[in-house]
Amino acid sequence: MITINRLSATYIDAVESIQLAPEQLRFAGTPQEFLSERCETTHLHVICKQETVVGYFKLDLAYADKYTYCPSSALGLRAFVIDNQYQGQGLGSAAMRALLSYLARHYAQYRWLYLGVNCENPGAYACYKKAGLSVCKEKYLGGPAGPQYIMYSEICLSRA
Repeated sequence: MITINRLSATYIDAVESIQLAPEQLRFAGTPQEFLSERCETTHLHVICKQETVVGYFKLDLAYADKYTYCPSSALGLRAFVIDNQYQGQGLGSAAMRALLSYLARHYAQYRWLYLGVNCENPGAYACYKKAGLSVCKEKYLGGPAGPQYIMYSEICLSRA
């Protein structure tokens, strides 16, 4: 079973040991970069399979302030990572579905989840599509690693 948990001191060592393929680092960054971004508007989370940390992500409460494609009633997903040894097992899509349920319970003040996925990252794109996210017609062209698909999902209580 996949669960989503807010980052706490208990998970730091496990997050630091997460490995990504070198070609994925340009899209998501390192675990150290993930851990360095702690502020009021960025909530760090871990993805667990049973009791094992298999990934992490950031919820950006100020995403709409940074990206004009994002409505004010949305929060953003950034740095969504599944450890290299757990990829290809459907955990990314399962984690996205678990995340949407988690958001309906813990972030009910938001109506939408938005994210950008690099056009050269087909694995991540397929993961999000498999989890039921929709794709905007336009692309975001200001991504640090190139053009991005804009993806989104409604956060609804029926998922909780």
